[in-house]
Amino acid sequence: MTDRHIISLCGFMGCGKSCVGRKLSALLSCPLTDLDTRIEEMSGMPIPEIFATKGEKAFRQVEETALREVLAENCGEGRTVLSLGGGTVTTPECARMVREQTFCIYLKADTGTLVENLREDYSSRPMLNQGGNGPADTDGLRSRIVELMEAREPVYESVASAIVTIDGKNFADVAQEIVSILQGNVR
Repeated sequence: MTDRHIISLCGFMGCGKSCVGRKLSALLSCPLTDLDTRIEEMSGMPIPEIFATKGEKAFRQVEETALREVLAENCGEGRTVLSLGGGTVTTPECARMVREQTFCIYLKADTGTLVENLREDYSSRPMLNQGGNGPADTDGLRSRIVELMEAREPVYESVASAIVTIDGKNFADVAQEIVSILQGNVR
């Protein structure tokens, strides 16, 4: 197993970070922390409301504080799984903390998988539905995903200790693949 105690999951919205995180924490018999949930608890409001009332910059500041706290709380001997937000590592300080303090798994998905996973849910995601002017159709959603991924994918890859492609896999299989990586059984 890796010597880093915090196993973080990064990737685009809709790639399954929270769902894979739950399966992985069960397989590893360790707790799961969902950074988005922590942010909502700290701020007392849902993430879309933070974006709507305070803007992305304020959200990213709260996100960085939440990440710093979670990492400090989990730096001891016990293993934990940390599900990051889709844009967490786009902030340079957050990217640095994730790279240096966690074993980060990038859950990689192609655009078609992301469109399928987000098609019914994009309206609640501020980065896809900015100002209520989100994609009106699948083509608009696809274009927005491609636009964001052009900027984000290099960052995801730069913080990743390992990359797991999720296309065509269920969450349990992805979690098992991560366990194999952690145990050093995959080259």
